[in-house]
Amino acid sequence: MIFTNPHRRIDRWIRSNPVRIDLFTGALYTLLCVIFSVGIGFSVGVGFGLSIVAISLLQSAPLMVRRRYPWAATITIAVAHILQLFFQGVFLPSQFSVPLMIYTMAVYGKRWQSFATLGLGFLGAILATFNIFGPGLESNNHITFDMVISFVGLSLVVTVAWTFGDLARSRRQTLSALRAHAQRLENERLIERELAASDERNHIAREMHDIVAHSLSVIITQADGARYAAAQDPSIAIETLKTVSDAGRSSLREMRRLLGVLRTDEEVEHRPLPSLSDIPELVEMAVKSGLEVSYETSGSPRRSLPTGAELTAYRCVQEAITNVIKHAGPQAVSTVSLHWSNRGLHVDVKDNGACAGKLEIDGAGHGLRGLHERVALYDGTSTAGPLPDGGFCVSVFIPYSED
Repeated sequence: MIFTNPHRRIDRWIRSNPVRIDLFTGALYTLLCVIFSVGIGFSVGVGFGLSIVAISLLQSAPLMVRRRYPWAATITIAVAHILQLFFQGVFLPSQFSVPLMIYTMAVYGKRWQSFATLGLGFLGAILATFNIFGPGLESNNHITFDMVISFVGLSLVVTVAWTFGDLARSRRQTLSALRAHAQRLENERLIERELAASDERNHIAREMHDIVAHSLSVIITQADGARYAAAQDPSIAIETLKTVSDAGRSSLREMRRLLGVLRTDEEVEHRPLPSLSDIPELVEMAVKSGLEVSYETSGSPRRSLPTGAELTAYRCVQEAITNVIKHAGPQAVSTVSLHWSNRGLHVDVKDNGACAGKLEIDGAGHGLRGLHERVALYDGTSTAGPLPDGGFCVSVFIPYSED
């Protein structure tokens, strides 16, 4: 595995260590340029040779820091080439640093520095042309064809170096933008995951409240009734305890289904979610608990409601009946009515209990608040409040979902 794709390992190391690469390649290039300049300079004299070596050093050494300090390196190389003008007709290998610095500035420099370096390159092309062909210009007093070819060639080198650098700059900015976009998408995905988890927790909390509150209300009511009836008629107590057992089992199944979402490593019992067809059974259980409840439906649906909307309607009826059992009193009479219209389903749960104030207090808790939240998820409306003639009414409207 160590020798797998060595070229990719080398490329990754080069890209992750640009400063070290610049130091190594710049030092090697500087050494070669100094060696060549020594041979060029000292062939014509010691003093002249030292000057040539110094200029060559100034033209090549800044390449070692070309990406860390691109503008300073460019200015240093430009000054070194201006000094070289005093040595007419001398060509140094270190002059190849000019197109490299133009490329570097186009990639890493600021925008104005990039264009300024391009301008310096064209100015250098003019000065280099006159430096090479200056003696011939003084004798002919006109620009020769060789001077034009020299200037065009040098300008072409400058233009090509700057163009490739600008393309590399654009690619670098594009990759940076793509990385930023990918990071932003990843952050948004994490946020969406957290929001989805929060919504799921709220959903489970609402479901748990509806299941536990309703079932425990029925169980407590039946248990109290069984306790008082046991002394007079044991058969009533037996029937009441059966209702308590059925309510407990139903509640346990619902809780197991909800908690199964959090226990993916175990086999979970899957039971259909409650729907509108389960409301009569809910009403029957309330009747068995001692509450006088009537159930009526009217109209016909134009189209079926989504499964989640039917569950919402069921939970609204369950919450309303639970509040009647808890607060309306032992003599309360309740009515559950479902009416289908052209716009959707209307659900009304009314009672004649005398404890509407306690129901309003309960509305400040999780019960009616969760009811309003459920209905709002399906663009519905819900109201809960006391009736003018006494009692309490929970009214819910769930519209058809239009595709």
